[in-house]
Amino acid sequence: MTNQDHLSVDLRTDVPHSARVYDYLIGGKTNFEADRTAAHASVRAWPSLPVSMRTTREFMQRSVRHLAREHGVRQFLDIGTGIPTSPNLHEVAQEIAPEARIAYVDNDPIVLTHARALLSGTAVGRTCFVDADLRDPESILGDPRLREVLDLARPVALSLIAIVHFVLDEDDPQGIVHRLMAALAPGSFLTLTVFTGDTDPVGVGGVGREYNARGIPLQVRDRAEAEAFFDGYRLLDPGVALVHRWRPEAGAPVVRDQDIAMYAGVAVKD
Repeated sequence: MTNQDHLSVDLRTDVPHSARVYDYLIGGKTNFEADRTAAHASVRAWPSLPVSMRTTREFMQRSVRHLAREHGVRQFLDIGTGIPTSPNLHEVAQEIAPEARIAYVDNDPIVLTHARALLSGTAVGRTCFVDADLRDPESILGDPRLREVLDLARPVALSLIAIVHFVLDEDDPQGIVHRLMAALAPGSFLTLTVFTGDTDPVGVGGVGREYNARGIPLQVRDRAEAEAFFDGYRLLDPGVALVHRWRPEAGAPVVRDQDIAMYAGVAVKD
């Protein structure tokens, strides 16, 4: 990415942006007043939102470590990357397997301006960044940069963390996931989280209203809708669970179910 690329990006700092709101709520510094205002309004609606977001980030790290250590996964496709917050997926994977290869995908201007932070992998591994939209799976799978880094004839772990709630039902998010998985080799994995109001319908519903009122479309889903994303694949234990209950590490801080608004699951394509 050149300096000119940075200059040509319109960050629209006067309106809230989902990636920057998330960044602020997990303690990042890449955000502006409009993002902080939206974040504060969402937290007023549901004070547990920052806890849920941080716990979701921790699930991503645990799931990557599990797939790299226990299943030998060496290729990861991360769609909906967001603003880089260390440790990023490639840092987690390459700490275990320096030869791991990671393709990051996002189409948000704010993420593009920080893409270089995602390209600093190990000498023996590879990373790339693809500017593409989750709603157009073919543009992702056919991108030459992705094909240079990932061999789709070998297993790949598809990672969709904190992203599908920004894809409304009218755009068929389950169908998008299945089209992506259809292109991956047997032995590939799907790691996915789904924003839910099952644990606190009133509070989480308030978050949804705040996001939508500020021009950030967001859809809250229940457990059955979360499980539908994994139809046709074999779920690893413990199946679809709240993020803090998916293979928690020994000594992890205690988190209450009512403070979490995200289901998670990891499944394999046999």
